[in-house]
Amino acid sequence: MSPLCHHAGTVNRTDRLYALAEELRRVGRAGTTSTRLARLFEVSPRTVKRDISSLQQTGLPVVAQAGLGGGYVLAASVALPPVNFTPAQAVALALAVRALPPGSPFGADADAARAKVLDALTPADRARADELAGRVWSRPDEREDVAPARVLRAVEESLGSRRVLAIEYRSSSGQTTRRRIEPVVLARTRGTWYLVAWCQTRQGLRWFLLGRIGRADLTPQRYDPRPVADVGEAPPDARPVSARASD
Repeated sequence: MSPLCHHAGTVNRTDRLYALAEELRRVGRAGTTSTRLARLFEVSPRTVKRDISSLQQTGLPVVAQAGLGGGYVLAASVALPPVNFTPAQAVALALAVRALPPGSPFGADADAARAKVLDALTPADRARADELAGRVWSRPDEREDVAPARVLRAVEESLGSRRVLAIEYRSSSGQTTRRRIEPVVLARTRGTWYLVAWCQTRQGLRWFLLGRIGRADLTPQRYDPRPVADVGEAPPDARPVSARASD
């Protein structure tokens, strides 16, 4: 059972949607039934159907399977080609994940990806990867302010679905304000994560320390992302994170 599924009745809907998507990825082309998902997450089958509809609206290719119980399958899992990793590549990915400071955006996804890579190795390659990993030490950066997991997930989903965030933000003086923001960029500089967003309340771009966002809730309101160039010129040693390797 997924860690997020344990005590599922206590997690909020954002966490449940994330865990539901991970469960669909885990079962792969075999799919699973709405009855099983309802039991796993301790919700009603009707809630599962609403959650599936929400995931489909974000672009996740979930399709319904015919048959008793109302099964669901992640369509992309059927078409994905097999990916083979060497022990060194597995260790490199684990090292990159380990280098992330606590409270980093997409940290939970990074851990899940690391686990999937290790699970995909043959027993012999897994043993070689474990032996090699034991010869690499890494200490992540220390952080004083760490954003709650629910805040991180809401920020990640806001960027992906282009939905306005309603946040509670604590200033350096300790004053808490409530704002509606349109995320533009996640930036890490000098060991600190910032969310650069258009603040609807202040009508301007603002840099928010992730660790000072006490609460973040997705709203139904959609927004068109502002150009990254509006944030300003990046420092010479800064570069965007890309899913593709640079030439």
